[in-house]
Amino acid sequence: MDGLAAPSPSHSGATSGGGASHRKRKLPPSSLSDATADEDDDTTAPSSPSTSPSSPSRPSSPSSSHSDDDDDDSLHTFTAARLDGAPPSSSGRPPKPESSTVSAAAAAAAAAAAPKPDSASAAAGDGKEDPKGLFTDNIQTSGAYSAREEGLKREEEAGRLKFLCYSNDGVDEHMIWLVGLKNIFARQLPNMPKEYIVRLVMDRTHKSMMVIRNNIVVGGITYRPYTSQKFGEIAFCAITADEQVKGYGTRLMNHLKQHARDADGLTHFLTYADNNAVGYFVKQGFTKEITLDKERWQGYIKDYDGGILMECRIDQKLPYVDLATMIRRQRQAIDEKIRELSNCHIVYSGIDFQKGKLGGRQISGGIPNQDQPFLLITNMNEHPDAWPFKEPVDSRDVPDYYDIIKDPIDLKTMSKRVESEQYYVTLEMFVADMKRMFSNAKTYNSPDTIYYKCASRLESFFSNKVASQLAQASTKN
Repeated sequence: MDGLAAPSPSHSGATSGGGASHRKRKLPPSSLSDATADEDDDTTAPSSPSTSPSSPSRPSSPSSSHSDDDDDDSLHTFTAARLDGAPPSSSGRPPKPESSTVSAAAAAAAAAAAPKPDSASAAAGDGKEDPKGLFTDNIQTSGAYSAREEGLKREEEAGRLKFLCYSNDGVDEHMIWLVGLKNIFARQLPNMPKEYIVRLVMDRTHKSMMVIRNNIVVGGITYRPYTSQKFGEIAFCAITADEQVKGYGTRLMNHLKQHARDADGLTHFLTYADNNAVGYFVKQGFTKEITLDKERWQGYIKDYDGGILMECRIDQKLPYVDLATMIRRQRQAIDEKIRELSNCHIVYSGIDFQKGKLGGRQISGGIPNQDQPFLLITNMNEHPDAWPFKEPVDSRDVPDYYDIIKDPIDLKTMSKRVESEQYYVTLEMFVADMKRMFSNAKTYNSPDTIYYKCASRLESFFSNKVASQLAQASTKN
């Protein structure tokens, strides 16, 4: 997609305190030029702009937390430690970064110091286990989501793909990336004033989680964290046009959620989305039902006409960047339990059936050979009462026939099956089809009709023929 419309940036600033004076603004018309109904998770999904830089400052988030938050952090650390194959920290809490922005030199040093995974560990997704040991690489079994996420994770481990979060910190490399992200927003959101995009992306109160491929920005999300209120407002979200439908949108949102939770201490995201962006946000866990207390966000974000307010609760336990590994392990556990309770995974060898002529071959059950059905079907077609059964019933002549008879059969169909010499491997199968033909005729027609009477006489003739042939076969034996 070229871009989706976002709310107009001209709006009133939020007032300090809990209350706010709002002026609702109408959204500009959609600028979508080549939209399709088939949205992928990489669809450019802009939302409403955050509050302007002139918004009042908020008190910093309290350093103390509830006791149940300690339990959540401990469980999150334990889950992350299991995925990394390392024991959790003794404190039971995840390490908090000292700053939300990290210099490029520090990031490069950390990357250089980290052990590089070999080919086997890189394929495992978490650097510890072979994916075949977890489950299977079959995309139908492992799931398209897991396969795509683990592919992107391998690119990250190889250094070709990076997800970094920075604000306007004055570092040259970070500023170059932010300018590149600003240009992507300007191209993908043509209805959004470029001056406003620059103001928010370069605003020091806003942060941008960027997708960097081969040291070039290919997309990102700009948001404003309200640490005192423990929620963030997403302003812009876009992936460059030539890098869409590759899973970057979902991976980007997962990195954003984990960073916002661990570095900013956020519990929720809010955003105003236009109709074209709703599909993307729904796939990322956003909902139109707002459960966050209104006192926490009212006065911090703006109301818009034409925009849909959406919320996403950030789970405090999920390892968002390792969801694919977690899902694979869950699938493995379920598969192992199924194998314990069922034998559906066992593949048995089929019947040893040699394709070809069956004449003269002994048939199961002591029935002599395939010549019997051929002789019987010939005698049946020559019988004077066989005329109603020589062709399939025409639904144009008998409209309700196939509503009543669910398993029709006729002499023409049976003759083709006999001629194939592959269908009737036993005489019992041939006899069963013939009996079903008589039963269908007697089910649909009343006893006083000619069809019912023909079926009765032909059935008697057929029974006598079968008995006669079986007697001859037993005499020969």
